[in-house]
Amino acid sequence: MSNLDKEKILSFAQKKGQIRSKDLVGNYKVSRQYASSLLKGLVKTGKLLKVGSTNKAFYVLPQYASTHLEVFPTRIRKKYKNKGLEEHVALDDIENEFPLLLKLSENVRSIFTYAFSEMLNNAIEHSESDWIEIEIILEKKELNFKINDFGIGVFRNVMKKRSLNSELEATQDLLKGKTTTQPKSHSGEGIFFTSKAADFYELESYGFQLVVDNKINDVFFNKVKADKKGTRVGFTIATSSTRHLNHVFKKYTSKVDSGSGFDKTEIQVKLYTIGGVYVSRSQARRIIAGLDKFRSIILDFKKVPMVGQAFADEVFRVFRNRYPNIKIKAINTNEEVKFMIDRIE
Repeated sequence: MSNLDKEKILSFAQKKGQIRSKDLVGNYKVSRQYASSLLKGLVKTGKLLKVGSTNKAFYVLPQYASTHLEVFPTRIRKKYKNKGLEEHVALDDIENEFPLLLKLSENVRSIFTYAFSEMLNNAIEHSESDWIEIEIILEKKELNFKINDFGIGVFRNVMKKRSLNSELEATQDLLKGKTTTQPKSHSGEGIFFTSKAADFYELESYGFQLVVDNKINDVFFNKVKADKKGTRVGFTIATSSTRHLNHVFKKYTSKVDSGSGFDKTEIQVKLYTIGGVYVSRSQARRIIAGLDKFRSIILDFKKVPMVGQAFADEVFRVFRNRYPNIKIKAINTNEEVKFMIDRIE
């Protein structure tokens, strides 16, 4: 019967700092399988941290880790088969191999956990991809993750399921919130809130790219080389960020009779002006399509030089008359835009 147990392993780690399964095999004359089983149990209960993977992995006490951060990798790459994959299982797996995540401030870690879980869930359930690749980088005071699939593509999927005409229209709908291709099982909030929680957020798929840069409070939709088959999600936040996830939710949530609900949205009007000056009534209807799900709407006119009377009439008279209980607020209007809105109001 082996004389090795978990307490002896912890004592051994206390003396050595870094230990490997082969150390236990050599010192206590046990099988590698038995040593690995005990180490795995200690990692699962948080008494040891695993650094690295496969035959290069070693184990340290949490106390050792807190004063020897240099032993940890600053990036991790994983590839998962998308069959029975669950986001919380993948997250546990990653945290065990990338313990620097556990050293993040509580607010940044909660944002990462939410954003990563939502984006991985989207890839699992919507992409129709056989494999999903993940990369997480913690360098230069920034936390960045990428989730890469090889499936149908986020913009194409929304276009198909919602009968839209272009990738731009799909992007416009995604940024309104409450847009999903599976309405019975998803609320469609994931991309909306994840893009608000990031410093920098990116979606790229089949030659089109959405960029949300919250450092400059701007949004971009670009045509790029069509070499990305599937969808690539990129998310970046500073490790020193003071943003809190509950503040992001509260900004777009109000208490209603049945509790709290996601009932506020913010629209970047400039996304609807791509390809020409925004004057058409039919284009105005693209903005307000689906907004009857909300109680409060903010229309951000940053970088919008002018709007036509038909646009202003459709949004600020027709829509308001149809939904008098929905509040519409225009922000960042220049003199020309404000004049046209004021004429209607």
